[in-house]
Amino acid sequence: MKIIGNIHRHLRRTYNRMRLSWHTQMRQRQSAIRSLLRILDIATFFGALGFMVCFVLYIGYEHSPSQLQTLYSTMHSLRWLFALNITFRLAINFRQTIAETRIVKWIVDTGILVSVAIPLLHTNIAASWPALANVLSGQWLNIGILLAYSIVDISYAVMRIMNRRTNPPLMMSGSFLVFIIIGSVLLTLPKATYNGLQYTDALFVSTSAVCITGLTTVDIPATFTPFGQGVLALLIQIGGLGVLTFTSFFAIFFSGNTSIYSQLLVKDMISSKSVNALMPTLLYIFMFTIVVELTGALAVWWTTHDYLTHMSPGQQISFSLFHSLSAFCNAGFCTLPGGMSNPALLNSNQSVYLVTSIIVLAGGIGFPVLVNIRDAFSEYIHRMFNRVRHRKTYGRQIHLYNLNTKLSLYATIILFLLSTIAFFIFERQNSMNGMSTYTQVCQSVFNATCPRSSGFQSISPVLFSPATFLIVLLLMWIGGASQSTAGGIKVNTLSASLLTLRATILGKNKVTAYNRTISTGSIRRANAIVTLSLLALFVYTTALLLLEPGLPPKAVIFETVSALFTVGSSLGITDQLSDISKITLCSAMFLGRVGIISLLIGITGNQTNPPIDFPTDNVIIN
Repeated sequence: MKIIGNIHRHLRRTYNRMRLSWHTQMRQRQSAIRSLLRILDIATFFGALGFMVCFVLYIGYEHSPSQLQTLYSTMHSLRWLFALNITFRLAINFRQTIAETRIVKWIVDTGILVSVAIPLLHTNIAASWPALANVLSGQWLNIGILLAYSIVDISYAVMRIMNRRTNPPLMMSGSFLVFIIIGSVLLTLPKATYNGLQYTDALFVSTSAVCITGLTTVDIPATFTPFGQGVLALLIQIGGLGVLTFTSFFAIFFSGNTSIYSQLLVKDMISSKSVNALMPTLLYIFMFTIVVELTGALAVWWTTHDYLTHMSPGQQISFSLFHSLSAFCNAGFCTLPGGMSNPALLNSNQSVYLVTSIIVLAGGIGFPVLVNIRDAFSEYIHRMFNRVRHRKTYGRQIHLYNLNTKLSLYATIILFLLSTIAFFIFERQNSMNGMSTYTQVCQSVFNATCPRSSGFQSISPVLFSPATFLIVLLLMWIGGASQSTAGGIKVNTLSASLLTLRATILGKNKVTAYNRTISTGSIRRANAIVTLSLLALFVYTTALLLLEPGLPPKAVIFETVSALFTVGSSLGITDQLSDISKITLCSAMFLGRVGIISLLIGITGNQTNPPIDFPTDNVIIN
């Protein structure tokens, strides 16, 4: 026993000396290790981008056996690069790597390491478990693991960029631009279309999808294959939620190692109350989106499956999912020939139009409003629980709903009711002549809801009376609520401007609503948005009228309003536009989605006030 004890002590001293020597060498070479880690991070990032290119080539083209073998070899090499990065980080600092990495990231990393080890152990596994060996060596499993790792690594890169205190408006604008370009390339893939697509049209459709507009120069069901429609749906979903919100969710979900600055940046984007509530708020937004879209898809299928008899059950499900997603994101794309004016839907029981209107309103209400409603509901439950338990509630909130929520909800309800009544009155003897009263009511609800951003059309605006046409233009200009999937200047902006007008008329020096004073910054921003929107509308309308002298001015004006405020309605001239006009409308849709005021702030930067105060003087305004 004494000999065994001596051996144990000797081994322990040897291990401690080796460990001390290892850590000493690591400290001495810390600078070199950091440089090597930085090089590996950069190589892995470009490797992830390279894999995404290989993946696009793999799914988008038909390949010969030799081409497939080249793609497999390239992806296998990238897998070794990813495995090297993971292994090196574990070897350098195992404890820190474990502490900073979340379980989902560990699953992805483990998948990479296992996928590297499988070819080495394949013979032994195949001898004992042939079925398991076939599954593990399957190309789609390996590609799925590589795809997951690449998405995670690219999300990390986005978060690292956010950590560098970059310009948030420019970063948001740049992210939209990147996805627009990526989407345009994906939509030109041979497997995405039936008969090919010009790049200008692909760019236009991609911009319309990412900017959740709905304008298109091509017939969606006749042009795009199921794969192409899937790409379109993904672009709509990313554009609806917001590119940075989308990627930030992945980055924060997969890793807790994010800077305070990046967390504050995401917090402002989603209007979270605190950094601690950041991840729950992101999860709530994503879960709400998924639940509404899936519930909406079920409702769409339930209201249409008896009427879309020319479709197979799989096609009906695909249509329902795509339509619900497009409605919630206020995109306005439809995979049915003729869109929502398809005779099969017009001759139905009209329930699909009511369901679509509800989904559109849910998407256009705004994520900050949804978060506030969730918090208010939680407070109600808490108070009820305390009442049942006969407990006193301390420090409870007096105002459960903030001013932004009240203004958004009341403005939305008022606009919805007024526009529905106006449409029914002006169109029941015009474009809806001959329909039953119930059908006219349903169509009034639908056609009064959709112009505020979704762009679905069941009745062509060409048939509208002049009064209805002006009302539709006004609704397109207003749009939905702030930080929602809707476009327009937003109902919050309109409310602030009207309240400012009321205060000016009444001679008040403060703008108030619901026992709250609206901040000067909010008022100035609202007035700036209204002014810039009208200036941009004038510039783009003039440009389109000069570029398209052969098209009806009324149709050109309508098209410009639809693009700039990301609505998607049209009088049928989109496919007649020249390439330069399409590019012009692409820029209009882009500005409408990212926000003109945000883009200008990003370009000019926040200018500080001069250290001196200038004398105050009046400007004569009457």
